[in-house]
Amino acid sequence: MARGRARDKDGKPAGPARRASDRGHYGRLSRERVLTAALDLVDEEGLAALSMRRLGGRLGVEAMALYRYAQGKDALLDGLVEALYLELEERLSTGSVPEGSAAPDGAAWRDELHRIARSMYEVCLAHPHAVPLLSTRMLAVPLARRPLAVLKEQERVLALLRDAGLGQDRTAAVFRAFTGWVLGYISVELRAMVDNPEEEDPAFRLGLHRMPPQELPRLREIAVTLAVRGGPDGLDTGLDALLDRFTGD
Repeated sequence: MARGRARDKDGKPAGPARRASDRGHYGRLSRERVLTAALDLVDEEGLAALSMRRLGGRLGVEAMALYRYAQGKDALLDGLVEALYLELEERLSTGSVPEGSAAPDGAAWRDELHRIARSMYEVCLAHPHAVPLLSTRMLAVPLARRPLAVLKEQERVLALLRDAGLGQDRTAAVFRAFTGWVLGYISVELRAMVDNPEEEDPAFRLGLHRMPPQELPRLREIAVTLAVRGGPDGLDTGLDALLDRFTGD
């Protein structure tokens, strides 16, 4: 009888066999490589396409080889959130300031909040299919179990607010408002609007003929305008209004 393949205490291939199981078409696996491939897959095909099997196929390994880096689908989804925040951290760590991101009053802490907001906007528009996870996973995962990259970004914002001299209660209020505005604005920017991309006429492109004019007159009237993204300038305008409301005397 042929001897079975040697395995370690976890039941995974040991020695050379184990090393081979970790090597895909693109080299040896790592958590970073797995999450990057998962984000690429979602960028190209959407969240519905993501599975351990599909991801393993993309990396050139069996799906089971991925469980060392993500212990299931939920962990993989949390990893995508982590990947977005790591990209945000990378953008912020470069020290670059997105064009137009300075606050009008020149306060350093407000300038930095604008920089964070604009950088988050850029990350999300680069990975629109993954953006829903920023809401759904936060609804499902308790604070202490969220990826460290997420918590570090929250710590960054809270430190700015406390260093600005805001008390604990006001810091908490501004933090909630800042987070809600940025993620809410991005969600509105990325909402589905186009019904038929082949149509050149804006009304038919949006499918306004499907909406009853007697019941939805105002929505039909403004729909074409709503379909145009507000862009980062709109993000800044709302953020300044929000900060003025919470930090004014």
